[in-house]
Amino acid sequence: MSFGIEAASYYVPSLYLEIKDLAEKRGIEPAKLEKGLGLHKMGLSDVHEDAATFAAEALLRLIKDYNISPKEIARVYLGTESAVDAAKPTASYAVQMVEKVLEEEYGERNFKNCDVLDMTFACVGGVDALHNALDFVRVNPDKKAVVIASDYAKYELASSGEYTQGGGAVALLVSSKPDLLEIENNWGVASESVFDFFKPRRQYNKEALKNAPETYPEKIEIFTDEPVFDGQYSNQCYQDRIREAYQHYKEIIKQEKPYESWKYIIFHLPYAFHGKRVFTEIYSLENGLPYGTPDEQKAVAKSENYLQLINDKIEKTQRASSEIGNMYTASIFMALLSALQTSFNENEELSGKEIGFVGYGSGSKSKVFAGKVSDNWKNVASKWNLFENLNDRTAVDFETYEQLHRKQFKKSVNNNYKGFGLVSIETDNPVLTGARYYGYQK
Repeated sequence: MSFGIEAASYYVPSLYLEIKDLAEKRGIEPAKLEKGLGLHKMGLSDVHEDAATFAAEALLRLIKDYNISPKEIARVYLGTESAVDAAKPTASYAVQMVEKVLEEEYGERNFKNCDVLDMTFACVGGVDALHNALDFVRVNPDKKAVVIASDYAKYELASSGEYTQGGGAVALLVSSKPDLLEIENNWGVASESVFDFFKPRRQYNKEALKNAPETYPEKIEIFTDEPVFDGQYSNQCYQDRIREAYQHYKEIIKQEKPYESWKYIIFHLPYAFHGKRVFTEIYSLENGLPYGTPDEQKAVAKSENYLQLINDKIEKTQRASSEIGNMYTASIFMALLSALQTSFNENEELSGKEIGFVGYGSGSKSKVFAGKVSDNWKNVASKWNLFENLNDRTAVDFETYEQLHRKQFKKSVNNNYKGFGLVSIETDNPVLTGARYYGYQK
């Protein structure tokens, strides 16, 4: 019996900023971001959107596009590092939203017997969710699970990470009927506790906060969406972990140069060109090439054989990332959709082809695994229309972007939005302070 991904869907917010607009305002040569990093557009969350609404949108689309009854779904695992609560899982908000929309068709509490939880390990949390969902359906082959990766990448204004921002969600139906991708149960893993990128609780003195209640402690901890990070160190941690996980994967499958048999190499993409940049070390080790000095590294990256590898196995996976930006946990799955959608549009036959995945999450951990494209993959991919939907978004100007970033708007920028949205946050009732209430706009 085989196991893997039966169906897939996604959600990308309707607003975006042109990267060249950001570059010009920040005094950066646009070509450095567009041609150097592969960045074209930055997906933006509207006022009413967050990781919960993204997840709900992807889940509802998955259910509707593939005619799935919520009662078929035994588990919903959400990978995110943009949680809306430190105790109540963001998945519970998303499931509740979808449950309400499906109430007329499937009755009240149609997800009543579904196990719902979040998984967090920076950008690899979605891969962790997939790993666990696959374990679940292997033990329970008559059941299905949904994996959702939902995030938004937000950095401080004018920081070195600002131009990599983005957001959205991907939802995967995992079962013993892998119509899209059959996934092998071989996982290369490497982890080490580091501080390359993290989102700590930050302490402030009470007197520094205006109108702080008397009941508050003298030291107040505040959480913000923007991370503490060291870009160069994080790149090195990414490279170290994927090398270690890839080596572990090789030891498990007992195969030399597994990447050579992969039709596509799917990376977590903090920016579109990141995968092709960090894979040079593994490529060099696999082919006995010198890699110690910067000049040797450049020689590998610019070699004819490596450029051919990029063109054959990586370039198509980058295309959606260029239009969206960093989706954190969802970026690796969006890279998969990007490659498959491109092959579908070009009428390329992928059935039986193997695809390799190289996941990474700061903090830090990498997982390497592979899957085989199923015979029915085109039936699944035909529902996506990925690039058409990306072309149907609304551009905003730089001033609107900065106001959105600072949370200065009281109502949505897109007045005609349809779908899920945050309606209110409780402030008056002391036993419900901070409770988030969502609605659905038809």
